[in-house]
Amino acid sequence: MAPPPSTPEQEYEYLVLGAGPAGLQVGFYLSRAGRRYWILEAGDSAGTFFQVLPRKRTLISINKRYTGYDDRETNLRWDWNSLLSEGEGPWFTDYSERYFPSADRLVEYLRDFAERHALDIRYRTRVERVARDEEGFMLVDSEGGTYRAPRLIVATGVSKPYIPPIPGIELAEGYADAPADPEAYAGQHVLILGKGNSGFEMADQIIETAAVIHVASPESLKFAWRTHHVGHLRALNNNFLDTYQLKCQNAVLDATVERIERRDDGRLAVKVSYSHAGGEHENLVYDRVICCTGFRFDADLFDPGSRPALTIEDRFPAQTSCWESVNVPDLFFAGTLMQACDFKKTTSSFIHGFRYNIRTLHRLLEQRYHRRPLPYRTVEATVEGLTRAVLERVNRSSALWQQFGFLSDVIVVSDDGGARYYDELPTAYIPESDLGRAEHLYGVTLEFGPMQQDPFCIERKPDPTRADDSAFLHPVIQRYTRGEVTDRVHLLEDLYGEWRHPVQHVEPLRHFFAGQLEPRAVAVG
Repeated sequence: MAPPPSTPEQEYEYLVLGAGPAGLQVGFYLSRAGRRYWILEAGDSAGTFFQVLPRKRTLISINKRYTGYDDRETNLRWDWNSLLSEGEGPWFTDYSERYFPSADRLVEYLRDFAERHALDIRYRTRVERVARDEEGFMLVDSEGGTYRAPRLIVATGVSKPYIPPIPGIELAEGYADAPADPEAYAGQHVLILGKGNSGFEMADQIIETAAVIHVASPESLKFAWRTHHVGHLRALNNNFLDTYQLKCQNAVLDATVERIERRDDGRLAVKVSYSHAGGEHENLVYDRVICCTGFRFDADLFDPGSRPALTIEDRFPAQTSCWESVNVPDLFFAGTLMQACDFKKTTSSFIHGFRYNIRTLHRLLEQRYHRRPLPYRTVEATVEGLTRAVLERVNRSSALWQQFGFLSDVIVVSDDGGARYYDELPTAYIPESDLGRAEHLYGVTLEFGPMQQDPFCIERKPDPTRADDSAFLHPVIQRYTRGEVTDRVHLLEDLYGEWRHPVQHVEPLRHFFAGQLEPRAVAVG
């Protein structure tokens, strides 16, 4: 594609850094709105990150083609790789039949998405400097080309490895750099730092050749099926655990690595302090240490005056509830960087979460910069009208399903007996926004209950009056008065995730709204 104009009178409204899935999703909505933008990408095509990672070349995001539903919106609950296109496609489910598909198919899909929607992307453009002045942002690439816009959306992902501050960590190999051939580990003792999916993916890759494998981090192992965070250890990567519990020379260590040193024989001496052993220390010896501790945001591109503040061990840019930098106005973040707002709680680190965040971000940008009100529809402010509107959404929405508790539908009841229904706003944004000043407002979310026992052996309470004890995903409707939550109702969990039962779901919701509306003398029915 031809280079963008660089003269001041032809500046763009938005610059977007990165043409991965997040950059493409941003570009799609900017394009649909008729905004002048340019996506700058260092690689020669969209989605270049997935050309290399994950190393195993198998995604942990599911691709469920057959769900029993015909509705595309509902099916997105189990299609974790498609970008939102408002019904226009393409859909990732047409690219692979595998439940856990190949990363190569995702690369193909992202390239086709960019071409299908004719997104304005400048490839082979490596941005090396980001500056900001009173006129906005100026980006400079490796060839000296400059690009200007009043607003910048960074969608680069976490592009640098996160290296824990351990003396001697330079002796360790990185997840992306360690040998891919299992034979390179034949007969060796290997320590893997990090109990995430990448660490266990690495362990599984070398399990047939290594003599001893230890996987270590200070915290105990967290399973996705218990926490509901899909970034915690997934079942497809936990085969290694059998080899630990069945005494097959491997182990999972809850331990802090205090230092790594090279011995005279070339092996590595590692001093560890165990987390649950009364302060015990031990010196262990390995042939190699592999660092699988995740990635971080690269803030080095930014001049001091435009550098965003960081958070979570300086791994992510600190953000407002609307994904704007807390210290650099008009600097926004998209994609996996959005997880700073719900770190290890919901799904903002994955496509199936941040695609909805980006749609919401776009709506907020349109409101703030282009005087386009947040979209809403009018519903009847009656018991039946509100009940019908809420049940329609919770039984169909994929955004509320994926971004449980983090994104919330908002219903504002007005004095004239009507109500405005807004889809998918950040829950944290409600009390901060102009909407949050309303006297009569409802937030609608899907949420999990607290997990205090074995998730495969839960003593359920199938009683609508005990719905707040539901452990599985279920609707929660909260009443806000001038930004404060004043009442709420939970609807009982359901095996199929459908909330239509007249006694278990419909009547409790009607009763809740009746209690809220009757003091206002709003007619029932």
